[in-house]
Amino acid sequence: MHQTRKTHLILGVVVVAFAVFLMGVWIPLDTTTGVVETVRRQTVIGDSLAPMVAGVFLLIGGALVLLFERGSPDQPQVDMINLKFVGLVAATLAFGFLIMRYAGPLTVWATNMLSGGALEYRLLRDTAPWKYIGFFLGGVFAITGVISLTEGRLSARALGIGVAAILVMIALYDLPFDDLLLPPNGDV
Repeated sequence: MHQTRKTHLILGVVVVAFAVFLMGVWIPLDTTTGVVETVRRQTVIGDSLAPMVAGVFLLIGGALVLLFERGSPDQPQVDMINLKFVGLVAATLAFGFLIMRYAGPLTVWATNMLSGGALEYRLLRDTAPWKYIGFFLGGVFAITGVISLTEGRLSARALGIGVAAILVMIALYDLPFDDLLLPPNGDV
C-alpha cells in the first residue's frame, strides 16, 4: 500500500472513531440536556446540539476521506501557495466574524445618528431585524469569500450560495426556538 494512501486510511479511521466516541460517549456524559428539549410545551435547544453538529461534520469528513481520498505519488506537498491559501481563508473567516460581531451594533449606532433616536443594541438583539443583521452580513461574507477564494473569482453564484446558506441556518436555528440568540448576540 502506498504511504499516502495508508496515511489517509489512518486519518480517516481516527477521525471517524473520534466522532463516534464524541457523539456516543463524551457528549452524553458531559452535557445535562439532549439535542433538543421540550420544557413546559416550549422547544429549546439542549446543551449537546452544537457539539453533536460538530461531531456529525467530523464523521462526514472522516467518512469522505475513507471513501474518496486516493493517495498518489504525484500528490502536491505543502508549499507557499497552499499556506497562502490557508492564510487567506483564515483571514476571510476572521473578517466575516468581525462583521458578524459589529454590524448589528454599528447599524443601531448609525440609525441613532440619522434619526436622533436612543436605541440600544443590547435591548434589540433578540428582535427582528436587528438580531439578523450581523449574523446575515458576516455569514454571507464568510461563505461567499471562502467560495470565491476556492474558485479564484467572485461570482453571483457564490453570493447566492452564501445568502441561501445563511437563510437556511436562520430557519433551522432561530425560527424554531424562542430563546436562542444567533451569534454573536449572546455575547453582546
